[in-house]
Amino acid sequence: MKILLILVGALILIIVLVVGTGYLLPKHHVATRAAVFHATPDQLYAYIAGPQNWRPEVLHSELDNGPNGQRILRESLRDGSNMTYEISACDFPKSLTRRIIGKNLPFDGSWTYSLDPSSSGTTVRITEDANIYNPVFRFMSRFVLGYTSTMDKYLRALGAATGQPQVQITD
Repeated sequence: MKILLILVGALILIIVLVVGTGYLLPKHHVATRAAVFHATPDQLYAYIAGPQNWRPEVLHSELDNGPNGQRILRESLRDGSNMTYEISACDFPKSLTRRIIGKNLPFDGSWTYSLDPSSSGTTVRITEDANIYNPVFRFMSRFVLGYTSTMDKYLRALGAATGQPQVQITD
């Protein structure tokens, strides 16, 4: 019985620490990742701005027009979740900004993709400007998953889709 009380007490303490730390972390963050690809900005922009079916975690992706004429990207992911994004800014083939839209989400924000050509290829830089409202998710994003893990996964998938299975990811 004593061991059970200790385990329950430890579990409660861990939960309090996770939630408390999550509340102390800022809701807003900005994170950036980049990689160089052996492709032109036009080629990479087509992947970034178009349907995302080339990403392994995406089950289905489609572009559509939103109610106000804006471009909308809808994704169904293999984990069962669905995401909807608004393309809020684009400058072919230099940049594109995609913003999460939806209600009652534990997070919101945008990704801005910048494409800069150079002699070695094209640098794709993703800048995430986001808010995480749920303190547990904020804790997990900061200490377990990392703010950049999704961007890293995206850049690796972009490399694989363009025939470059190994990409060097930088800040």
